[in-house]
Amino acid sequence: MEAMNRQSGPTIYTLSKFSSYIAAAMSREPVLMGAWVTAEISDLSSSGGHCYMTLIEKDSRGTTIARMRATIWANRFYYIRNKFLRETGKELSNGMKVMFYGAANYHSSYGLSFNIGEVNPAFTMGDLERLRREILEALQREGIIAQNRNLRIIEPPLKIAVISSETAAGYGDFINQLQGNPVGVEFHTMLFPAIMQGDKTAQSVLAALELVEQTNSIIQWDCVVIIRGGGATTDMNGFDDLQLARRVATYPIPVVVGIGHERDRCVLDEIACIRCKTPTAVAAWLIDSVGMAWQRAYDLASRITSFASERLKGEHIRLQSIETMVPALADAQLKNARMKLHAISALLPSAANDAISKARIRIEAITTTLRMASHTRIQIEYPQLLGISNTLKTAASSLLEKEKTRLDNLEKLTDVLNPASTLKRGYSITKICGKAVSNADLAKPGDRLETITATGSILSTVDQTPKKDKK
Repeated sequence: MEAMNRQSGPTIYTLSKFSSYIAAAMSREPVLMGAWVTAEISDLSSSGGHCYMTLIEKDSRGTTIARMRATIWANRFYYIRNKFLRETGKELSNGMKVMFYGAANYHSSYGLSFNIGEVNPAFTMGDLERLRREILEALQREGIIAQNRNLRIIEPPLKIAVISSETAAGYGDFINQLQGNPVGVEFHTMLFPAIMQGDKTAQSVLAALELVEQTNSIIQWDCVVIIRGGGATTDMNGFDDLQLARRVATYPIPVVVGIGHERDRCVLDEIACIRCKTPTAVAAWLIDSVGMAWQRAYDLASRITSFASERLKGEHIRLQSIETMVPALADAQLKNARMKLHAISALLPSAANDAISKARIRIEAITTTLRMASHTRIQIEYPQLLGISNTLKTAASSLLEKEKTRLDNLEKLTDVLNPASTLKRGYSITKICGKAVSNADLAKPGDRLETITATGSILSTVDQTPKKDKK
């Protein structure tokens, strides 16, 4: 039906008919049949050898003011792709600003699109890529580009500040994966809500970072996680902001980002301490960090156990060696003690005689000196000397008595220390094969015993050994 009752109202067209008028109008406009167009690539993909993308244009504030679907059919895509790669060294990718030659095409089912037939490699990098490069270069000049990247994350990271949209599917996936982790550890997370796409992204994330730092003195965060789910590449424009990049680069807490799919990268990916592809990849990294920390702890415990076991084994062997050495050491000590006793016994008489001789000489010298001194002083203090003479005689007698007593004591000590005196008191020494026996367990039936007494030796044979009491 083309129209209904032209005389009773406005002409009404079917959608397909209206679309045909649009296509006819476009065919009459020469510029739409072939023109060079500059635009930025977004949402690039390929299927069946064909290339599909969205072309966008932004104003000076970064706001998208034009958008159109574009297609490079397989018969031209191979040529255009290789030409662009050969002359620029880069693949066609999102964020590049390029110049394409093509024609407008309108299809009643698929709408308006731009069919590309040629590319001008002189336009290589788009505004997004240029902006990212300029931001990174600025951070490099300021010497802060690797500041957060070089921070050390406390292991395992369990206290996590999360910056994300509360309603984002990526945030939900992140929390669910942490809560259902196979390690069984409990992560302590706190959400700091922020806008994760659009013009307000940078300021919103900056405000959240400020709030996290204010709470850090209380909670002591192990790391800050900035996450968002996937989406169009243009939705990530808000993260390419110099002020936000400078804040993340100098942030005092390690920053972990997961703000896009694997093919999407922004400035924060280049400067954060840890970069993961997606929110679930961040969760997997946190869980793996805990698992590795536990594994390291287990390995250390195993090493300590092994070391302790080896040390105990070595000490046991050392004790066994000492046990075998004790009898020999005891015999050696006894032998040394006997030798010392014999030496002392031999030296005591001589030492006593020397001491007596020295004492006598000293007494004689003292007596002579006193005699001479007394004669000298008699003439001066004769009255006093008479009294002193008696005192000296008494003192001399006392001194002689003390020296005699000391000498007698030395003689008695000599007799006491003499092994022969010990034997005279009724003790004896029993030997087997010339060695003294100190333990009855060492004697075995049939052994020849030599018992030494004060008056001689007695030889005997062991018939039996005493039985041990069973406890």
